[in-house]
Amino acid sequence: MAKEEFRDVIQRCQILNEEDFKGEDFDHFQAAGKKCLEEGYIAEVLEIIQNEKNKVIIKSMGWNLVGPLIRCTHEYKENDIERDRCKKILDKLVEFCNPKELVLGFLEQIEQTSKEQMSQTVLLLLKPLQEVLLKLHRNKAYSIGLSLSTILNQLSLLPVPYTAQQVQEDMHGLCRCCNALTDFVNPFVDEVVRHMETSDGGCKDLKEELLSFCLKSLKYPLLMAELEELPEETIKHPLRQFAADILGILLDIRELIPKVFPQHGCKNQIWDNEGLVEIEQEQSADSLACLSYIVFVQDFGMNYFPVVFHPSYILQCNMVHIQVLLERKEESVLSKGLDLLESCLLRLEDNSLFLQYLEFRSFITIPQDMVKLMTLCPFEPLRKKSLKLLQLYINKFEEEGKYTLFRCLLKTSNHSGVEAYIIQNIKNQIDLSLKSTKSSKCFTGLQLVSLLDAVLSLPEGAETDLLQNSDRIMASLNLLRYLIIRDNENDNKTCIWTELTKIEQNFLKPLHTGLNMSRAHYEAEIKNKKENRRESHTSKTVCSVTVAGGKMPTMTSEMELQVLQSALFTFDLMESVLARVEELVEVKTKIAAEANTGVK
Repeated sequence: MAKEEFRDVIQRCQILNEEDFKGEDFDHFQAAGKKCLEEGYIAEVLEIIQNEKNKVIIKSMGWNLVGPLIRCTHEYKENDIERDRCKKILDKLVEFCNPKELVLGFLEQIEQTSKEQMSQTVLLLLKPLQEVLLKLHRNKAYSIGLSLSTILNQLSLLPVPYTAQQVQEDMHGLCRCCNALTDFVNPFVDEVVRHMETSDGGCKDLKEELLSFCLKSLKYPLLMAELEELPEETIKHPLRQFAADILGILLDIRELIPKVFPQHGCKNQIWDNEGLVEIEQEQSADSLACLSYIVFVQDFGMNYFPVVFHPSYILQCNMVHIQVLLERKEESVLSKGLDLLESCLLRLEDNSLFLQYLEFRSFITIPQDMVKLMTLCPFEPLRKKSLKLLQLYINKFEEEGKYTLFRCLLKTSNHSGVEAYIIQNIKNQIDLSLKSTKSSKCFTGLQLVSLLDAVLSLPEGAETDLLQNSDRIMASLNLLRYLIIRDNENDNKTCIWTELTKIEQNFLKPLHTGLNMSRAHYEAEIKNKKENRRESHTSKTVCSVTVAGGKMPTMTSEMELQVLQSALFTFDLMESVLARVEELVEVKTKIAAEANTGVK
C-alpha cells in the first residue's frame, strides 16, 4: 500500500513543472516516502530516486526524506544491504536537492537526534554535509559556521573519555567524531589558505568561522580531555591527534602565534584588568588557556615559535591562562593549570623574577590559588603537586620578591599548616642571608623586623586557639630559637635582640598565658569524661567533641579521651620549645653581659 501511494504521488508530479508544485504535493510526497521507508520498501524508494525522470521532483521535495532516511539507517545498522541502500538514497539527495535546504535538513536531524545516536548521526552526515556545503556560493561561510557550531554543541552533550581504557573503547563515539571533523573542515581550510596565498582578501568570513571552530574545540572536548600519550605505544591517542589537528588548522590560517602571543601584547592581559575582561569577551578564556597548555606542555607547534621569547615573557603571557585553569573545579582542568605553571617555571632560573612582577594581579592570585588547592582540593595528587609548585614558584623570585610574597601569603592563607610552611621558608632565607658574604636588604636588618612582627605574634593574643594554630606557633618558636642561637647579641644582624622585649610582650607572654588556660581547660575536660565514663560503666558510649573550633565526628568516649590527650601532648611540645627559647635568651644575655663587663 505504501509503495503504491508513493508511486502515485511521483506519477502525479511527473507531469507538472517545478513551479506548479503545491504545498499538498510536498506533504503527500513526504508522508508517502516516510511510510515507504518505515515499512521497509527501501529498494523501491531507491529505484524512484535514481530514476532520471524524477530528478526535478527530488530536487524540490527530496530533502523532506532526510529525517525518515536517517532513522531508517539507524534501524538497519545490522543489515548491510539495506543500510547501503539508505546511503545511496542519501547520495542521490546530495546530488539532486537544493543545497541550502539540505544543509538545514541535515542540521535539523543532528539537533533532534538522541544522545545515544548522536555519534552515529554525526558520522553518517558529515561527508554528505561537506559535499553540500562545497556546492554553496552565497552565505557559504555562514552555513559552514552554523554547521560546525551545531555539531559541536550537540557533541558537547557526550561525556569526554578520560582514562586510557575509556579513550580506547570510545563508547559514545566522541573520539571518532572529532577525528572525522578534521576531515570535514580540511577542504574549507585549504580554500582559506589559497586565498591567503594570493592576498586577494577573500574568505575572511570563512577564516573567522574556522577560528571560532578551533576555539570551541579547545574548550570542548580538549580542555576536559587527558592528552598525555596512551601507555600502549602502538595505540594512537585520538583526542591528542585532534589537538594536533586543531593546532595545524590555526597554523594554516595564520592564527596560532597571534592566539598564543596576542598582538595587543600580554601586557594588557596582566597589567590591565579591563584588558583581561575585553579579551574574555572577544574569545573564550578557557579556549586560550587550553591552547597554551597544548603548546607549552604537550609541545605541539613549539618549532613554529621564534626562539627570541624570554622565559619570563612566556610566564607573563601564560599567567592569565594558568589563573583561568586553576579557578576551575574539574580534576583534568586543574591538572592542566598546574602542568602549565610547572612548564613555565622550569624554563626560568632561580632568583630571576624581580619584585615588580608581583605588581601584576595574576602573580599574586596564583600562589593564593595554589594554597587553596593545597588545603581544599579533594584530589591528593593535585594537593601534593600544588605544594611542590608553590616552593618552585617562591624559588624563582629574587629576595625582595620572596619577602613580599611571604608577607602576602601570611596575611591571606588563613591556614596554620601553610603559615608554618611560609615561616620555614623565611627561616631558610634568613639562614642563607647570614651565611652569605653579600648584605641582604630583606632578611637581615630593620626590614626583617616588620616580617618578624607578623610571624612572632598570636592572632588573638592569649585567647588564640592554640590547637588550631599549633603548626604556625611551633614554626614561629623554632624560628625564634634559631635566631637566638644563630645571631649573637653583639652582632644582632637580624635585630632580634633589640626586638626581644617586644617579642616577649606580644608573643612569649601571651603564649604562656594561653598554654596555661588551654591546659587547664583540656585537663578539666579529661577529668569530666573519665568521671562520666565511670558512671556509665562503659567506654563505648557514643558522644561528640569540639576541638579547634570544629565539631569532631561522632566517637566513643575512649576515642574522645585520646583526642583530648593528644591536645595535651601538643601543649607539652609547645611548652618544651618555649622553655628552651627562654633558656637560650637567658644564657646568651648572661654571656653578652659578662663579655661587656670584661671589656670594661
